[in-house]
Amino acid sequence: MNPSLETLLNRAEQVLARLEALLPPPPAPPDWAASTAFRYRKRGGRGSAGALEPVRHISRVALADLKEVEPQKERLVRNTHQFVLGRRANNVLLTGARGTGKSSLVKAVLDAFAPQGLRLIEVDKGDLVDLPDLVELVAARPERFIVFCDDLSFDAGEPGYKALKSVLDGSVAAAGDNVLIYATSNRRHLLPETMQENLSYRHTEDGEVHPGEAVEEKISLSERFGLWLSFYPFSQAEYLAIVAQWLRAFGVAEQAIDAARAAARRCHSRATITISVRAVSGITTQRIASE
Repeated sequence: MNPSLETLLNRAEQVLARLEALLPPPPAPPDWAASTAFRYRKRGGRGSAGALEPVRHISRVALADLKEVEPQKERLVRNTHQFVLGRRANNVLLTGARGTGKSSLVKAVLDAFAPQGLRLIEVDKGDLVDLPDLVELVAARPERFIVFCDDLSFDAGEPGYKALKSVLDGSVAAAGDNVLIYATSNRRHLLPETMQENLSYRHTEDGEVHPGEAVEEKISLSERFGLWLSFYPFSQAEYLAIVAQWLRAFGVAEQAIDAARAAARRCHSRATITISVRAVSGITTQRIASE
């Protein structure tokens, strides 16, 4: 070998050895027995390796405690049951008004199906670029995993948008796979929509209306979810029924619940259910029925 080339290679190896010493160590494998729920986190900031951290104290919600969302509950439970049985199931997008139980419903299906091997991995929007790697990480596990993205929405050009779209276009919902994506959002199409985009709609001779390319691009991501569940603001009667259910769950007597109805009505138009429960009962609670 040419002496100059050999010297250059030796120096390159020394530089690489120094660089490797500066890099963070690879993340330790997750402790799968530590919890039924995990968070995907990057402690070193952008560019660092991510790791799955077990959630030590899970916010548990029982399916029976969620009222006035029976159609959405029934469809999500059926889809999740299919999934844990190893059958075909859909990625799910839960959209609608805040405080209507979207996130709570996802927590409740985890609580119901965890004994059958269901696990949940919460991923922040900014970390969705690592979604393909995350899917690969759990591919050989026997458990069934829900990748949960809470309060999901994108601005134009965000990198996580394309990563999520790529995974949804792939085979995560096919038979034999062990990963599904459940996402909640206040935006039906996950992207901001402007009045100007209405001008791009085309009218055909037969009277039909077709969206323009910009609108088509925005709705293309949400359409890749196989199951949409829509949530709507509660009527006053539904709202009062939910407040009463949570007061019972905290051990409040029926007589006190009846007396609290007037206070609950005052909270109805300006607060979430959780805040209303606090107001009418004096109980300090976690967020229980809202995002």
